[in-house]
Amino acid sequence: MKKLRRWDAKTIIACILFVTLAVSIIYSAVSLALAPSEPVDEATRTRSDYALMLLQCCLGLVVMFVPSILQKKWTWPIPDYMYIMYFVFLYCAIYLGEVRNFFYLVPHWDTWLHISSGGMLGALGFIVVQQLNEFEGVSVRLGPIFVCLFALCFAVTVGVIWEVYEFTFDGLLGLNMQKFRLEDGTQLVGRAALQDTMEDLMVDFAGAFVVCFIGYIGARRRLARAAKKD
Repeated sequence: MKKLRRWDAKTIIACILFVTLAVSIIYSAVSLALAPSEPVDEATRTRSDYALMLLQCCLGLVVMFVPSILQKKWTWPIPDYMYIMYFVFLYCAIYLGEVRNFFYLVPHWDTWLHISSGGMLGALGFIVVQQLNEFEGVSVRLGPIFVCLFALCFAVTVGVIWEVYEFTFDGLLGLNMQKFRLEDGTQLVGRAALQDTMEDLMVDFAGAFVVCFIGYIGARRRLARAAKKD
């Protein structure tokens, strides 16, 4: 019964996310056609703003199915709580962040999202190594330090790939995901232009490091209990 409730929660949250992103795609596509190309005032969004919103919503609709596709392909079980955390993160990052403009309305919204994403990716790295350790075809068993190192590197690598994605589409579509210019169009230079990207990478690392450190302590305790039983 408890397992059924978790499954229901995951399905309900997934449906809410899917409907929210689908409606947001329609809204951003219509607004993109009607919005001015240049800013009229600080409260009015331009076409580039709605182009970013449309891109992020389409990407979110695609990546929300990635965990289930990987699970079916590799037959690796992903805990329901990971699904729920993943869907909630997408909702907060894409709908609240981009559509509802929380990135500008809520202080440090982007920072907290990167911390949580780093933590989730670190936890996912632990799950991947755990499945490899339990796979009968793999003769090598990684110790706690190497498991933590893999999980940390996995999380940071995904964070780097995300920054490459932001940099690429900023150049292709004239967006401002990496916050290299101000809202009035003024381009930043030097360290100011790098600040958003470097802060994102550092908080990705911080979130992943905390999860990996907790995971390391848990792994050492499990090994100690197993040694006592033997």
